[in-house]
Amino acid sequence: MKNDIIISGVGGQGILSIAATIGLAAVENNLFLKQAEVHGMSQRGGDVQSHFRLSSAPVSSDLIQYGHADLIISVEPMEALRYLPWLSKHGWLVTNSNPFINIPDYPPVDDLLNEIRKLKNNIIIDADAIAKEVGSSRSGNIVVLGAASPFISVPYASLENAVRKLFNRKGEEIVEVNLKALKAGRDFAER
Repeated sequence: MKNDIIISGVGGQGILSIAATIGLAAVENNLFLKQAEVHGMSQRGGDVQSHFRLSSAPVSSDLIQYGHADLIISVEPMEALRYLPWLSKHGWLVTNSNPFINIPDYPPVDDLLNEIRKLKNNIIIDADAIAKEVGSSRSGNIVVLGAASPFISVPYASLENAVRKLFNRKGEEIVEVNLKALKAGRDFAER
């Protein structure tokens, strides 16, 4: 088993929380993992990305080669398109439909979404609206993770356990809203 994942978005959107959740779930399942991330730009609202590699065998490199990612998880549509060269022919792209417009010449959102729809395997989810429905507008990243969860090689219950561990220090209410966000994303993907 191997699972090569690119996680992308803009600083402040919770990319590192997605990576930490997958990492905790991988450790629970005794999987090998390597991760490389760029997050210095997050202080300026710049792009943030993480290469995340899971495997049942040791992983040599933390970087994913072009055309080899099994999954792109993105909380921002333009950032999803930025990493398309890494996606394999059979890989999945899961992205939030809502943009984080932080530049003056941001492309029309419909154009971005139409490019994503050209991919055979894609899920476009209004994670922001779903996050608000479950009780926290800040949990859109976990909604996107839930939508991507069918394509991550760890049991869903391990992702739930990882959410509990990751958010436990913030209190039971935050844990519960993030579990609801994860489930709502998963339900969307399974429909």
